Amino acid sequence: MSAARDHAEVSTLLSQVGELVDRVVAVGDRYRDTADSAVAADLDTAEQSLRNAGRILERALGALGGRPRA
Repeated sequence: MSAARDHAEVSTLLSQVGELVDRVVAVGDRYRDTADSAVAADLDTAEQSLRNAGRILERALGALGGRPRA
């Protein structure tokens, strides 16, 4: 596999992680001030993990020759 192809794959993964973060936040917000607020807390943890995964993917993208996003 070429570095260019891997760069494209990691870039796509990074975009998908960003979309997942948005979706997790949206669901968590619906439960934030309810009797099921524990759901929001769990989703907040998932959001943090996804954001960390995004940072790691950005580093990998940089190592493949891309510029990390801010």
